[in-house]
Amino acid sequence: MRQEDTLKFNFARELMLEYASLSGLRPAQPNPQRYLWTDAFAACNFLTLYRETKDDQFRTLALDLVHQVHYYLGRHRNDDRRTGWISGLGEKEGAEHPAIGGLRIGKEMNERKPGEPYDEYLEWDRDGQYYHYLTKWMHALATVALATGDPVYTKWAIELAKTAHSRFAYAPSPRVRKLMYWKMSIDLSYPLVSSMGQHDPLDGLVTYCELQAQADQSEGQKDWLPLHDEITDISRICEEQQLITDDLLGIGSLLVDAFRISQLIVTGKFPRKSLLPEVLEAALSGLDYYSLTTASARRPADYRLAFRELGLSIGLHAIGQMQKLIDQHPGVFGRDPSIFTLLQRLIPHFSIQREIETFWLEHRNRESQGWLDHRLINMVMLATSLAPDCFLAPSVSK
Repeated sequence: MRQEDTLKFNFARELMLEYASLSGLRPAQPNPQRYLWTDAFAACNFLTLYRETKDDQFRTLALDLVHQVHYYLGRHRNDDRRTGWISGLGEKEGAEHPAIGGLRIGKEMNERKPGEPYDEYLEWDRDGQYYHYLTKWMHALATVALATGDPVYTKWAIELAKTAHSRFAYAPSPRVRKLMYWKMSIDLSYPLVSSMGQHDPLDGLVTYCELQAQADQSEGQKDWLPLHDEITDISRICEEQQLITDDLLGIGSLLVDAFRISQLIVTGKFPRKSLLPEVLEAALSGLDYYSLTTASARRPADYRLAFRELGLSIGLHAIGQMQKLIDQHPGVFGRDPSIFTLLQRLIPHFSIQREIETFWLEHRNRESQGWLDHRLINMVMLATSLAPDCFLAPSVSK
């Protein structure tokens, strides 16, 4: 590594060890602060640290985190009259299929009950299940499976995918294409927010394809149920989806999905190759808009959301890796010159990634109330930006 990269990697290591302590992972606390989105990135980060350092403590932290997430977010809340696994399975069977009932978000407030009035602002603080958090955890489990060589993590991810798709995807009427709920109740019995997340179908399609590709290569998976029907179904939901966004985290997600799609195309495991330039074009539109309205980049730390900016930074790292992948497989992408054109148009935006990291690496900015209000997620997302390898390309060994 270059000296600068070594310093960043070492700081990512410090951040993740601090996160393990603050969130109640190490030493293990009776009521740890588990939050599904943050923990999905954290699991990948621990595996990146393990891959680079060969230090077994990071592999152990990743596996312990998976166990905690399943035990706390796969079960009903302490303040709920219901107990046990969300899936309704008994203790032994539930432990063998810990994600088959889905996983709670991990919000502080309990979910809104049926008939309880909807409050748009209060809903952000209420528990339940988010589809896009579940797909992040599916990806984390797939990453753990590759790092450990244990296919049970892929099996758990596929079980989660099948449950999530069956509950979140619905047809308003027989002649209308399916939609997806954005947020559902803890037991997945009713929607809490009926609108569809803008990028949820895309993220679901990419994740399902990732899991199916991994299952196809795994020994001992003959009894696993395939995701072919879910892939076909969600691919149709993706049709005519408006992908363009000005949200920094959303733009970053598009860039990450573009890289994941390109990896699947190389292996022949993605059904809609034409989607790749569409995703890149949408991300580029968002970046062009951001570059023209850079007022947010000049705001003080208290008025900025670090984790959303860092999501964009991670996405720009993904495009850097995507360029290398395409250079290694020119024959696979050579028939679509639009991809090369779009990548060239993205290059001028790479400086944004350095600007975001530099800003949040400043100690005084991490002392701001804006940072501290979302401390754990900010720490983990910064660590991912500084050491993104396993999150972006879990199958690439070093």
